[in-house]
Amino acid sequence: MDTKLLELLVCPVTKGPLIYQRDTQELISRSARLAYPIRDGIPIMLENEAREISEEEASRLPPAP
Repeated sequence: MDTKLLELLVCPVTKGPLIYQRDTQELISRSARLAYPIRDGIPIMLENEAREISEEEASRLPPAP
């Protein structure tokens, strides 16, 4: 994931920061509790494509940049 692109992207729901998860290839919005998939290097920033994350999973995330 390009770090410059990651700096520009925000959650489309909350407009908050995103956390890149390399192992799952997702961009995570802690505030919306959504994980947006990255397919073939392209972030899919659609709410209906995102998966909901649990409170427990959100609490294990590193702080947003």
